[in-house]
Amino acid sequence: MGSNINPDPFTTRPEIEGTFGVVATTHWIATAVGMGILEKGGNAFDAGVATAFTLQVVEPHLNGPGGDVPIIVHDVKRGRTEVVCGQGPAPARATIAHYKSEGLDMVPGTGLLAACVPGTFESWMMLLRDYGTMRVRDVLEPAISYARDGYPLVERACATIQTVEQLFRKHWPTSAAVYLPNGEVPKPGTLFTNKTLAATYARILSEAESGGGGRDAEIERAREAWSQGFVAEAIDKFCRTQDVMDVSGSPHRGVLSADDMARWQPTIEEPLTYDYGRYTVCKAGVWSQGPVTLQQLALLKGFALDGLDPTGPEFIHLQIECAKLAFADREKFYGDPKFTEIPIATLLSDAYNDERRKLVTDKASLDFIPGSVEGFGGVVKLRRAEGQREAVGALGAGEPTVGRFGEVRGDTVHFDIIDKDGNMVSSTPSGGWLQSSPIIPELGFCLGSRAQMFWLEEGHPAALAPGKRPRTTLSPTMALRDGEPYLAWGSPGGDQQDQWITQFFLRHVHCNLNLQEAIDAPAWHSEHFPISFWPRTARPGVLVVENRVPKATIENLRERGHIVEVGPDWSEGRLTAASRVGVRRRAAANPRGMQGYAAGR
Repeated sequence: MGSNINPDPFTTRPEIEGTFGVVATTHWIATAVGMGILEKGGNAFDAGVATAFTLQVVEPHLNGPGGDVPIIVHDVKRGRTEVVCGQGPAPARATIAHYKSEGLDMVPGTGLLAACVPGTFESWMMLLRDYGTMRVRDVLEPAISYARDGYPLVERACATIQTVEQLFRKHWPTSAAVYLPNGEVPKPGTLFTNKTLAATYARILSEAESGGGGRDAEIERAREAWSQGFVAEAIDKFCRTQDVMDVSGSPHRGVLSADDMARWQPTIEEPLTYDYGRYTVCKAGVWSQGPVTLQQLALLKGFALDGLDPTGPEFIHLQIECAKLAFADREKFYGDPKFTEIPIATLLSDAYNDERRKLVTDKASLDFIPGSVEGFGGVVKLRRAEGQREAVGALGAGEPTVGRFGEVRGDTVHFDIIDKDGNMVSSTPSGGWLQSSPIIPELGFCLGSRAQMFWLEEGHPAALAPGKRPRTTLSPTMALRDGEPYLAWGSPGGDQQDQWITQFFLRHVHCNLNLQEAIDAPAWHSEHFPISFWPRTARPGVLVVENRVPKATIENLRERGHIVEVGPDWSEGRLTAASRVGVRRRAAANPRGMQGYAAGR
């Protein structure tokens, strides 16, 4: 007798499917807000703005108003895919000479000296104005409500607060006032509020609506309140007057000013793309690390991946070895193309990658090997980690992602949205997390720390300079299939983002896994190259895998020379994804809840 049991492989949740629209985020409240906007008649861009503001409130340990954001959009009416660069630049006073005069050889990973121009608010207002249909009130009210009335605090947020508790008590009293209510670390599930942040956004909304006119006029007044009004004034005053302890062990004042904020606006750019079989993969430019996904694909296309076991040693080995080469090129070549010519066409060319591919053997490389393009690139000084990564947590610094074995070290957020008309948004907001720098008391949020990604070495493509964008790790992704917009996906995770993003894509394309299967599958990451954040160290040859990777695979990888460290079963990645085929919309989201995150979809 035949069985009626569904023969599909097990997944932690189904790949959802419908025709109205899909919202996949890293927190269920933000997902609900985004879907609510779609149900009210908003498009994917309206939903993205409301989702982003909500994520700032409900995941303050992962992102905040003082941070930065890249956004990839596909607008059906315009018929093209574009990138909104919401990565704010270094302030006018942020010179290498100034930081060295402070006795620093690296930009601190926390505090005011690490702050760039906050890029989030202006970027979301641009998206609302140029692509959306709703008014400022529609997209801000949910965030104001949750900040004012409260939301349940997830375990990871509480653990992050506990990690920096003593820093707050001893050095950052304005942060203690917000995140240590009644003088205590809040417990998971606490109904948590940030009434000052609610008041900040309520005041912006009030000023936006105060002068009459239509939707565009309201958006313009909201922007003015942020970058030329009371928000910029409060940030300017705090940076000028406060000596703030940072991870260097000494207090410093900031260099960010109101004038820096008034002078900056986000830009719209064409994405960098790479054709991989029937797919065209779209990423932000070389001011981000996004092109390392494209470089990995340029290397991997020379190998026969179809039919390989996605948890087998050959699949993992080839992806990791190609990642090592691509990330080595990131360190040598990437930077703000407005300041330095970047040979990205060469780095993605067949000729270049045919030569680089010859470096991939059956054995793990323990060497750091950037490529060579005559006349381009900087010298990379490899700093080996000697326990430093685990030592910085109490001061809030270090890579803002999950630690090697799931320990608390912060993270970021991501969302993917597709509406019924086929408009698509993929975005990875980050920075301004609660452990970045002290809360500005008049505003209820802190500044970001993205400037720590600059080098204080003249001549390097990623060297610090006024007005220059730091090379962000934030890396949303889109792909066309057979020329039609198809897939949006991404993950929080700093340097690990474009490793997990690539793994997901390979599993989907070569192993025929659906979106949820590709997310659920065991994952891994390399620590072979310098991390982008303070203290900028590397662990050559180290490969961290989930415990769900088969033991036979782990042993084979070790035989190949990988230094394999095994983490918990569900510890790698926080991917979300959404796709469109005809009128059908599909979505999937991260199930990895053991870190105390709020998996959402």
